[in-house]
Amino acid sequence: MESVRKVRKRSGFLQPFDPSKLRAGLESALADRPVSQPGIDDLVESIEATVLAGSGPIESSEIGSLVLRHLKELDAVAYLRFASVYEDFEGAEDFEQALAELGERVDVPD
Repeated sequence: MESVRKVRKRSGFLQPFDPSKLRAGLESALADRPVSQPGIDDLVESIEATVLAGSGPIESSEIGSLVLRHLKELDAVAYLRFASVYEDFEGAEDFEQALAELGERVDVPD
C-alpha cells in the first residue's frame, strides 16, 4: 500500500498532499498567460515529483516556495499573482518588493 505524503498547514493541521490543489493554484496564476496546457502539466508534474520524493510531512510553505521558484523562471505576471495571494500582499509596497526580487525597475507615482 502506497502512503500519501502529508502537508502541514500553517495551522499545524496535517492533510494528504493533493495535486489538484497545486494544479488549481497554478492554473489560476497562469490564467491568460502565454503558457500552454502541456507546459502547466509539466510544471505540476515537476513540483509534485519534488514533493513526493521526500518523506514525512512537508510544510505548506515549502510547497509555496517551490511554486514561486518555478513561476519566477516561467512567467513574471504569474509569479506576482501567486505571490500576492500566497504571501498575502497588503499594499503596493509588497508588489514593489516582489518586483524588485524579479529584477524589475519599479516607478510608483506620487
